[in-house]
Amino acid sequence: MEVFEAIAKRRSIRAYKNEPVPEESLARILEAARIAPSAGNRQEHKFIVVRDEATRKALVAACNNQAFVGEAGVVIVGCATNPQRRYSPVDVAIALDHMTLEATSLGLGTCWIGAFAEEKVKELLGIPQDVTVICLLPLGVPATEGAMKSRKTTEELFIPDRWA
Repeated sequence: MEVFEAIAKRRSIRAYKNEPVPEESLARILEAARIAPSAGNRQEHKFIVVRDEATRKALVAACNNQAFVGEAGVVIVGCATNPQRRYSPVDVAIALDHMTLEATSLGLGTCWIGAFAEEKVKELLGIPQDVTVICLLPLGVPATEGAMKSRKTTEELFIPDRWA
């Protein structure tokens, strides 16, 4: 699949089949994050790859009871290990976005989870207090295709040369 095709096909998937994520696919998705760029190439982030079913189910309550979080075969938790640095959240987001696009290219689904109780996630996963949880990313075999949300027009988004 071409990169632009993956970008255009990516959807937020909120329903997953009860099937495991193939190991080869997971390895490619994690590699996409590993090679993602970061500010100054500092790579000050870690990703917890949650496969354990009981832990995934426990994350549902920490994610404002979004049940589909527990349905996904894997939940990836993106953490900034040096959250005081200005670009730490951006670096994690770039790596997670690389994961979403690689997952899409492999026929898998993801959904950005920004609504969560950080302290609950930290407690469940043993994350140190000086680390910030940026986002959770359920990953799995989609049970639905997901729907494209409306997008602003080119004219609404882009300004030629300078803000006028």
